[in-house]
Amino acid sequence: MIILYVLCPAGDGSPRADIPVTLRNPMTLFLLKFLLVYGLMHGYVFLKARAAFSLGPGTGVPVAFALLVMALSPLAAGLLARQGAEEAARLATWGGYVWMALVFLLVVMLLAVDLYRGIVILAGAAARADLSAFTPGVKAAFLVPLVLSTAATAWGFHEALDIRTERVVIETDRLPDHVESVRICQLSDVHLGPIVREERLARMLDAVKRENPDLLVSTGDLVDGRLSRMPGLVGQFREIRPALGMFAVTGNHEFYAGLDDALAFMKEAGFDVLRGEARDVGGLLTVAGVDDPAGRGFDLRGRSDGERELLADLPRDRFVLFLKHRPVVEEESLGLFDLQLSGHTHRGQIFPFNYVVDLYFSIRSGLHDLGHSHIYVSRGSGTWGPPIRFLAPPEVTVIEIVKRKRDQR
Repeated sequence: MIILYVLCPAGDGSPRADIPVTLRNPMTLFLLKFLLVYGLMHGYVFLKARAAFSLGPGTGVPVAFALLVMALSPLAAGLLARQGAEEAARLATWGGYVWMALVFLLVVMLLAVDLYRGIVILAGAAARADLSAFTPGVKAAFLVPLVLSTAATAWGFHEALDIRTERVVIETDRLPDHVESVRICQLSDVHLGPIVREERLARMLDAVKRENPDLLVSTGDLVDGRLSRMPGLVGQFREIRPALGMFAVTGNHEFYAGLDDALAFMKEAGFDVLRGEARDVGGLLTVAGVDDPAGRGFDLRGRSDGERELLADLPRDRFVLFLKHRPVVEEESLGLFDLQLSGHTHRGQIFPFNYVVDLYFSIRSGLHDLGHSHIYVSRGSGTWGPPIRFLAPPEVTVIEIVKRKRDQR
């Protein structure tokens, strides 16, 4: 069996080179697919640049080498960290991931120009007319997308820091008589690690503090690296003391980053991590949660199976809040929970990647009525990879569980 060791920069600047990943592992398959697609994207950009500027060997080789260096910079960051060059590693991480966003947007815009040019050519052929005046020159066809993608990347960096507060109201008749409402704050997909650190976390938690919730939940991917050298992150969470506590479930990145370290961080931060478990919360409601199924690919002790059995055993006279990282609703679970909170999709994070997300998840973001249950899917509070969000702003969600009015019962 071929064993791969994936060098991903972790939160403390050191690579995750201690977890063997087989070719059957979902993380390995993802990495191989990503490297193939990412390499093709850089090849496409190089061909467009060479055509636009008539690059010969003297200039084409250095340009190709520069593109190769930028494409490999996230992996280079891991190698630098392994040698103890933490500042250089963090610089390579930032540069590599900002470049990733820029290249993605540039490729999308270059493809749009190619599509437009193709339509004009076909229209000209059908009309037997010369429509070349309606197509941009080769140089303009590269420079205009380059300028626009650079501007979109710059805007996306700003948008990723603009934490929105989304508000959701769920009416129920399953609250005790003496309770009119319960306020819940949801964080999701924070991705604490090389890029999302103290400064960005502070923005998210400031939004939570302003809401003074009764309950704080994290619906996965809170951790995306080893955080042992950033003790300030724990302290920031410790400043929040919701009356009904803090609950979390694992996402796929907790397994990628190292499950034991991730669980230790979440527990130290004050979260009760639900792994196929449920908790009675102050006699007001029940919170249940399951592991992300990524754990099965690592042969780790993930507990995402038995969802229906977990929910079926819960009392039905009390509001059931179900935490599950991926926005997948099992048909047999419908009616066994009142509200499922999920994340994972980031709403694509960088437009138009949301259309790729749509191929995998029918529920991408927002509140959806499932009949006897509801699901809310967060766009996410942080970023994975590029510290960029384009037309998919981050959010902290405030869910108000309110008692249904008597005339509506």
